[in-house]
Amino acid sequence: MNKSLFADISLLFVALVWGSTFVLVQNALSFLEPFSFNGVRFFLAGLLLFGWLCLFQRHQFTYINKRLIFSGMFIGFWLFLGYAFQTLGLLYTTSSKAGFITGLSVVIVPFLSYILLKQRPNILAIVGVFIATIGLYLLTMTDSASLNVGDAFVFICAAGFALHIIFIGKFSKQFPTLLLTAIQILTVAFLSSIFAFLFEDWEDAFRTDVLLTGEVIVALVITSIFATAVAFFIQTNFQKYTKPTRVALIFATEPVFAAATGYFWAGDRLSGSAIFGCLLILFGMIFAELPKKNMLFQRKNAM
Repeated sequence: MNKSLFADISLLFVALVWGSTFVLVQNALSFLEPFSFNGVRFFLAGLLLFGWLCLFQRHQFTYINKRLIFSGMFIGFWLFLGYAFQTLGLLYTTSSKAGFITGLSVVIVPFLSYILLKQRPNILAIVGVFIATIGLYLLTMTDSASLNVGDAFVFICAAGFALHIIFIGKFSKQFPTLLLTAIQILTVAFLSSIFAFLFEDWEDAFRTDVLLTGEVIVALVITSIFATAVAFFIQTNFQKYTKPTRVALIFATEPVFAAATGYFWAGDRLSGSAIFGCLLILFGMIFAELPKKNMLFQRKNAM
C-alpha cells in the first residue's frame, strides 16, 4: 500500500471519529458550555501528547526552537478560530445551516491552496468538490431560512478550518509530528480557556458535580483521546503525503458519519434527500480519487 493511499485511509478514519463523537459532544454541552468544554478537552489532549513525548519521544525536544513553536501556535490559532466562530455562529443560525457552511471548507481549500501553496487542483478534484458540495447541501440544509449574521460567523469558521488544513500541509513536512501536534493542541486549549473566562461561566469547568457527570466524563475521555490527541496527530502526520484538496474532500464525509451515528445512537431519521446527499459526498470523494492520466490541471512545478 503506497503512502498516499494509506494517508487517505487514515484521514478517513479521523473523519469517522469526529463524526461519531458528535452526539457525545452534544450531550456534554448540556452540562458544560462550549469554550469551557473545548478548553478542558484540548488541555487533556495536550497533556496526553506531552506525556507521551516525555516517556517515549524525548529526543524530539531537541528540535524545539522559535520557528517550531510559532508554527505550532500558528496552526493552532486557525483551528481555534474554526471552533470559536462555529460556536458563535450557532447562537444566531440553525445547526443545519451551520453544518452546511462549515462543510464549505471543502470549496475554500482548493482556492486558498492555489493562492498560498501554488497547488492547482486537477479537474477531477474540482468536479469531486462540486459533487460533494451539493451532497452537503442536501444532507444539512433542512430549512430555507434567510441568511443572517450567524451564517457569516460560521463562514469565518469554515475559512479557519480550511486554513488549518492548508498550513498543516505546509508545516508538517518541516517539524517532528508529535511535537508540532502537541503545541497546536495546547494553543487551542489556552485560547479556548481565555474565551471561556471572558464569555462563559468558566467556574463550571472546575465543579466536580459537572465534570463527574456521566455524559461529560464519557465525552471528555473519548474526545480528548481519540477525537483530539489521536485524530490531530494522524492529520499532522499523514497530511504530508497527500494534498489539501483531497484532505478537505475526505473531511467532508464527517457529517455523513455524524448522520449515521445519530441514526443508530440517537434515533435520528434521515430524509430521502439527506440520504442522497450522503451518497453524493461519498461519490465526490471517490470521483476525485480516480486515475488522473492526461489531466491538464496539475500541480504547478510538478516534475
